[in-house]
Amino acid sequence: MSGPKVTTNLLKQLRNLMQNAKYANESIQAYIVPSIDAHNSEYLAECDKLRSFISGFDGSAGTALITQNKALMWTDGRYYLQASKQMDSNWLLMKEGDPNTPKQASWLVKNLPSGSRVGVDPKLITYDNFVNLKKELETVGHKLIPVNANLVELLWDDRPKRSLNPIEPLPLLFSGKPVGEKLKEVVGSMREENAKYLVLTALDQIAWFLNLRGSDIEFNPVFFSYVIVSSDSRLVLFVDPQQATEKVRRHLSDEAGNIFEIKPYDSIENHLKDLAGSLDRGFVWFSDSSSYALTSIVPKKHLLLTDTTPVELMKAIKNPVEVRGMRNAHVKDAAALCCYFAWLEKQVPKGTVTEISGANKLHEFRKLQLDFVGDSFDTISSVGPHGAIIHYKPDASSDTPIRSDCLYLCDSGAQFRDGTTDVTRTLHFGTPTNYEKECYTRVLKGQLKLARSVFPMKIKGNYLDSFAREYLWEAGLDYPHGTGHGIGHYLNVHEGPMGISWRPINQDPGLQPNMFLSNEPGYYEDGKFGIRIEDIVQIIPAQTPYNYSGKEFLTFDTITLVPKIIKLISVTMLTNEEITQLDGYHKKCREIVGPLLIEQGYTDAKEWLWRETEPIRK
Repeated sequence: MSGPKVTTNLLKQLRNLMQNAKYANESIQAYIVPSIDAHNSEYLAECDKLRSFISGFDGSAGTALITQNKALMWTDGRYYLQASKQMDSNWLLMKEGDPNTPKQASWLVKNLPSGSRVGVDPKLITYDNFVNLKKELETVGHKLIPVNANLVELLWDDRPKRSLNPIEPLPLLFSGKPVGEKLKEVVGSMREENAKYLVLTALDQIAWFLNLRGSDIEFNPVFFSYVIVSSDSRLVLFVDPQQATEKVRRHLSDEAGNIFEIKPYDSIENHLKDLAGSLDRGFVWFSDSSSYALTSIVPKKHLLLTDTTPVELMKAIKNPVEVRGMRNAHVKDAAALCCYFAWLEKQVPKGTVTEISGANKLHEFRKLQLDFVGDSFDTISSVGPHGAIIHYKPDASSDTPIRSDCLYLCDSGAQFRDGTTDVTRTLHFGTPTNYEKECYTRVLKGQLKLARSVFPMKIKGNYLDSFAREYLWEAGLDYPHGTGHGIGHYLNVHEGPMGISWRPINQDPGLQPNMFLSNEPGYYEDGKFGIRIEDIVQIIPAQTPYNYSGKEFLTFDTITLVPKIIKLISVTMLTNEEITQLDGYHKKCREIVGPLLIEQGYTDAKEWLWRETEPIRK
């Protein structure tokens, strides 16, 4: 991980631009730099990493706020340590989730001079966030100003160009449902809401809806685009003309019929203005994660904002083909991970494997599996103290040998054409301490409890979060991140609208069958070690003796098939129920992954798998 970026001159230049009336009619006293792009993406193309450029902090979540004499960075518990290492002394870290840390709006209200103007790029803030912040600022006489020229972009002389990579159709063999069928369902939802138009701005929703995949953002098989669906069952795709190839047009024609248009990506605002100007009734429907720049074009009387779009919920509930693909992808991924861990076991004692070379070797093993496309995120290959940096990414300055005297945390995932994976295992290639074993076992007990939990249909994931923390809490331990996120089908590794977190997730529609989420409790000690155990789980019907009020009850089926590390488990801390559960899981790993390893001729990996899946109860 790189050291602090020197930002003194950059901040001076930015403050000069803030004082220049050219960009916002008058000077502004504060400028907000969010960490999203115009599509509210979590992971960004290099050209959109504006907050990283101005601050040096490159984690996926955070908001920078610059005034004439201060620079502040709000980020959550996953990134406290990383941000503190990557930002220089110009910056003050504001720890989101800490009860002593004020929210951004509260800080602005209390700290800015009377009558201040706060600027933000309207493309990089959602409608709801803009309106709510505007109201709070106005209570004390401040103003929130949309600044159409992004001030950080103006300073970034060598800013990378936006990627315009090829767009590829995803065959029905993998997608399971043609575009025409999806369009029919979406239009049905629109008519229920009296929506004349539905505007899709989230890149993963567009890729899923159109059965197309791209690579404009590293690790995310998406492409820069917008879609507008009309209630008369037509759709317009806004994409760069050079990406609108004959292959893409033929695919849409085959799957949806000749009911589509393709327009230039940059024409979305003018097109929306024309639609809004001609609308005499009905609504233009947006997700509330859409940008203020787009949503503000539509008159309020015609604007429909909801937590999610019908496409987002359809995408989250996998169809039978997607379910089969997700499960199959995790079998292949388990084979690759067994190969890697078996290889590490032999190589680590030689002292020749580092965090980076290890991650590269894992990538090589994954490449050998059928329909592999690429990694689903930067592999978190972290040794000892680096494991405590929750989203650690090794670089040349931090790369460390993987050793036998400390914990090794490996969080990684793959994109296969039939599914996306995300799995974390914590290992030790020597002799763990009793304390490390206790911490690991407490994390494992919470993961096992969540995995076997039974819950009512459509309960929000927030209600399940404490199951995973119970055994940490009883020892006075905890972890500063959520417990589970949705995961896409050959799409983004983090997917909404549902999740499992200590924070309420407003857009969570409630957990439903064939949603896929992660189950990933952990524990981290700064400067010492990190522990995380992560599986992907599928929501399935539960077999219960009763069914109160016809609610229907659900449970999880773990589809990740990589053994938990027996040498890190303090077996005396496990109950009989937990031992039975763990032995059953390991039996499944052996029975499902073993034949693939044998077929592919990976003898070392097969022997490692057999050893790590020996029953605890003989």
